[in-house]
This record gives sequence, structure tokens and C-alpha cells, in this order.
Amino acid sequence: MYVDRILVFVCRVLNIFPLCRILKGRHCRKSGVVMLRVAFIAGLTAVLAYTLPRHLTTSLHLVVVALVLYLATGGASTVRIAYRTLPRDLRALVRYLKLLKKIRHAKKNNLSVPGIFQEVVRKHPSKVAFYFEDQKWTFAEVDEYSNKIANYFSKKGIENGDSVAVFMENRVEYVCTWLGLAKLGAVPALINSNLRLEPLTHCIKVASCKMVIFGKELQEAIVDIQDELEDIPKFATGEKGEEILVKGAIDLDTDIQDAPATTPSQMEQLNFADKLVYIYTSGTTGLPKPAIIKHSRAFLIATGMGTLLDITPQDVLYDPLPMYHTAGGIMGIGQCLMGGAAVVIRKKFSASAYWKDCNKYGCTVGQYIGEICRYLLNTPAKPEDTQHKLRLMFGNGLRPQIWEQFANRFKIPKISEFYGSTEGNANIINIDGKPGAVGFVSVLFSNVYPCALIKVDESGEVVRDADGMCIRCKPGEPGEFVGLIVKNDPVRDFHGYADKRATAKKIAYDVLKKGDCAFLSGDVLVMDEDGYLYFKDRTGDTFRWRGENVSTSEVEGIVSKIAGNSDAVVYGVEVPGTEGRAGMAAIHDPEGTLDLEELAEGIQKSLPSYARPLFIRIVTKFDMTGTYKLKKVNLQKEGFDVSQVKDKLYFLDAKNGKYIDLSAELYEKISSGQARL
Repeated sequence: MYVDRILVFVCRVLNIFPLCRILKGRHCRKSGVVMLRVAFIAGLTAVLAYTLPRHLTTSLHLVVVALVLYLATGGASTVRIAYRTLPRDLRALVRYLKLLKKIRHAKKNNLSVPGIFQEVVRKHPSKVAFYFEDQKWTFAEVDEYSNKIANYFSKKGIENGDSVAVFMENRVEYVCTWLGLAKLGAVPALINSNLRLEPLTHCIKVASCKMVIFGKELQEAIVDIQDELEDIPKFATGEKGEEILVKGAIDLDTDIQDAPATTPSQMEQLNFADKLVYIYTSGTTGLPKPAIIKHSRAFLIATGMGTLLDITPQDVLYDPLPMYHTAGGIMGIGQCLMGGAAVVIRKKFSASAYWKDCNKYGCTVGQYIGEICRYLLNTPAKPEDTQHKLRLMFGNGLRPQIWEQFANRFKIPKISEFYGSTEGNANIINIDGKPGAVGFVSVLFSNVYPCALIKVDESGEVVRDADGMCIRCKPGEPGEFVGLIVKNDPVRDFHGYADKRATAKKIAYDVLKKGDCAFLSGDVLVMDEDGYLYFKDRTGDTFRWRGENVSTSEVEGIVSKIAGNSDAVVYGVEVPGTEGRAGMAAIHDPEGTLDLEELAEGIQKSLPSYARPLFIRIVTKFDMTGTYKLKKVNLQKEGFDVSQVKDKLYFLDAKNGKYIDLSAELYEKISSGQARL
């Protein structure tokens, strides 16, 4: 009986420890030896159980079980991994359990984001919720203004489930507007304020918006498309005294004054699983797609970040990010709406004002995204760089090549990079500030948070084994990051996009076992033996040259650093008569100060021959998404064709290792195979 119990216990533990898959021969050539060891120890346990007195066998059982686990999980290697990672895992586990408790509470009580916000208002109505320029808004003031929005648009006919476009620059009224619409059960579509013409029209129509609320500062963009929105009511706000140029648009600021500030009755009908807002994908590879953010999802994003990073109501968060994006509008603003922290809003990010603002408002936590950290690093050194009170910065997009340089210069105690997407369920965070890592998955307890790296080919297609299953990556092997989908689970579900076809493209089936499904992140990551994950590339961005895979993200980081932290994008271009794609880098150099000899020398020192960009394009301006990501699609289409590209082009001469002018004559030689690559 004792032996049975011990073996059952061992089996249960083996299900928890993924390293024990060596028993099935998946990851270790010596698995047969290990199986014999386990069988021997199990037999020894049986002998001891029946030959020793009962009071002695209990202790021995524990010792033997520990020994079995030690052998079965890889021996000394597992001990070393546990020594390095167990404290991190336990800290994360405690915080994760706190988060799960909060999620269960919210789900059980069917809470909504507006409902949670009103609980925060009741706790401290007079506390400052938002700082904006010289304005201070208390929680009570935000609640009252959002109630006015709700009651006003209720009279205009907006009902539960209706979509309303919100097209404004950052300010407190932006938050109040979408929050007020959410109190009705309407679904605000938060539209990128940089969009114009066709992409703007597309975003309004694809979400089937019944009305458009726009800031007067952006009304020229609405004027340009007003004929295509003729049947959609429009409301203008902001910039008091400025003439409204959009035909038939109503002045919302004037019209709303008489609206009641009482809580709308529709709030009682809101559900935890209802849609909250649409947030659009960045549009780096086409027209933006509206991703569905439910109340449950927004709660997870904001509360998850706050809980895992220990952000409290006593913190002041600096959030200069665009509020139409998840990072700024849900993750950052959510620390106020759902966590009670004060948040500093800025109309637009400014590298020169970042530290001044942090000092002015006494910020304790700062946000970043995309290339923001590099822009900050490029500013001249000033006393205020280190006079701030920040204890933490978090975000995503900080390149590993400048991580420690950034932290040291600005004296940031901890940087927590996170990885995730607006709509996805494969989200991780680096809670202990490991330089370069975007997060981690526990090696010892990976089933607690079921995400994985799976093999993909050069085109980004999933690679499968003979049984049709996805193939998991070993430490050091790059693969696409995926998250297993569990329906109706706030943490594990994937709610998709408004477009069902786009949703279907992001789901893979038969991933880790038959019948399961997972969200495809579209990103290639690599994991070390301690479970830390590092961003490598977008699937499809990695290209192959001279029989080797080249990560554009890694090469971009190196090229940018050599070029004085200038903007740089790297992509593969086809060269007639060759296999794969040759590397090409576009570098931002509006002043024409880039030293090409220094660039060539640095690239040859830092990169293997197959990863060195053969072509350089000097650009005076880059197209950029609203979340500070550089676009490369059009650059890649134009390639190194001198008849299409008006910018200066250079070619890496194999003879002397220097970049030389790419003339029409040299272009013809390369295209005809006469030039040595």
C-alpha cells in the first residue's frame, strides 16, 4: 500500500515537472539509463517498505521519493536550475496566485471595468486620478464627467453593443469618453490619431461604428473623409472656441453641459465577459484590425501588470504613450481606473520632456514602448536625468544591446520588459529585471502557465512531426511563441478580432496534444535553460542567406548601435541568380553625418559574414506606427533597385570590405551575377 502511494505521488509530481519527459525519451539520449535508475529506486522503496518498521519507512519513503525525483529530472542539472530559478518562480507564483484570486473574485461577482472603477471612486473620491499638463482630475471628477458622456449618448440612441469611434489626442477627456460609453455597454473603437484617408475610413467602417467622436485638433482628417461618413453622426470636442469644420458635426462640449452626472442605469446590465473596447493592431503589415478587448481581458491586462510588478495606489505612473493602444490606454490607464494609482498623461511623447515630467509630478513608475528608450538615450545628458524618483520602468521594445547602458545612465533600479499583444493570450513579463529578457516561463513548473515555443520554417509556417503535432523547441532553439487556448478562461482565452477570418489565421490546432489549440503570436523567441525568453524576430522577418538564418531584429540592434543609436531597419532582399535573400539596412541619417567606413568596420567586427547587410539605404525619414515601431514593408518591396529608390544606396564591396556607391552600372552587374557578393 505504501509503495502504491509513493508511486502515485511520484507520477503526479512527474506530471508537474516537464523535465521528467526524459522518461519518455524526448529530450535525453540517456533516458533509458534514467528509467532503469528510477525502476531500481522504486524497487528499493518496495523492499524497504516491507522490511523496515513502519515508523522508519515514512522517513525513508520521503528520502527515496526525493532521490527518485532527483534522478528522474536530470540529477545535478536540475538542482542547479532549481537553485537559480526557484526563488524567481516562487515570487512569481505568489503574485500569480494573488492575480488568480482577483480574477476569480471579478468573475464570480460579474464585475465590469466601470463597476470596478466606481469601487475605486468610493474608496478615495478626492484623490488625484490624472495629471495632465497643469490640470488635476480627482477620481470623483472623472466619474462625473464619464457619467455625463453616458447619459448624453444614451439619449442619442446608443445602446448596449453599439460601436462608437473615438478619434482624439491624449487628454483626460479621452479616458472619460470611452469610459462613459462603456458604462452604457457600448463598445468604443479607439482609433489611431495618426491615421488619415483610407486607413481611417477603414477603421471606422470595419467596426460598424454608429457614431464618431473626434477631437477638434484632428478635424481636418475627418473633413477629408466626411463624404464617406455622410450617414454617421459626428461629435466634436476640445479646443474651445475653435470653429467646427466638419459638416453637420455637433459641439459635444457645449451640448453635454446639461447632461445629468448620475450613474447610468445601464451599468447594472454589464457583464465580465462583455466587449469593452476595440483596439486596433499597429498596421505594420497592412490595414489595422480591430481586436476585441473584453472587460475580463482589460482587467487581466491592467490588474495583471499591477499585481506582478507590485504597483500600488501610492504610486504615480508616467504614461506618455498613445491611449488608443493597449500599453498606454489599458495597461497604463488601468492602473488608475482599476488600481487607484495616479497617472500622468501627456498629449504626445517627448524625449526631452520625459525626465522633466517625472520630476515635476513625482513619478515612481515610468512606461516605455518601442524605440522610446533609444530616443531617451540619444538626448544630451542633463542633471534631471537622474533626479527622478522612479523605482521601476516597464514596457516592451527595449533592445538588449542598450539595456544596461540605459539603466546605468538614468539610474533605473529595475526595468521590467514584458512581451504580449493586444489580443493574444501568450503574455509574459520579466519581473526580476534580467537584462535583455522579455519574460520567462518556469522550467520546473511550466504547466502553471501553458505557453511554449514551437518550430516554424523560414516563411513562418508551423513545422509538424510525423504524427501531425507541433514540435517544441529546446533551449537555444528559436521558435514561435504560442499560448494554449482555454475557452471562457480570462487568462487563457483568445477573443480574436472583429474579422472572423483574421481570427482563424491566428489559431493552430493539435499543438501539444491532439485536439488542443493555441494562439499564434507571430513572434519568434528563444529560451535559455533557466526559462528566460528573448525576442528574436517577427515570423516571416527572419531571412536565409548563405545557408544561415538571419534575425533582422538582432542585426537592427547592432547596426543601430554602430550608427550612433540611429533608427535602422533590416530586411532581406532578393538578388537575381542567388538563393535566399541578402541583407539590406535602411539607416536614418537626415544630416548626412554617417561614417560609412566606421559602419563597415563595426559591422564586420560584430556580425558573421552571412548576417552583414550587403546593401545600405540612407533615409531622411522613416514611416512609423503610433507605437513607435518602424515600418519596413515598402522599403523591402523597393529593395536595392536604383531605378525605384531615390535615396542614396551603397553596396558592401567584397574586395576591400567597404561600402561603395551603388551606381546603375554596379546594379546591373549585381543583377546579372557579374559582381562578387
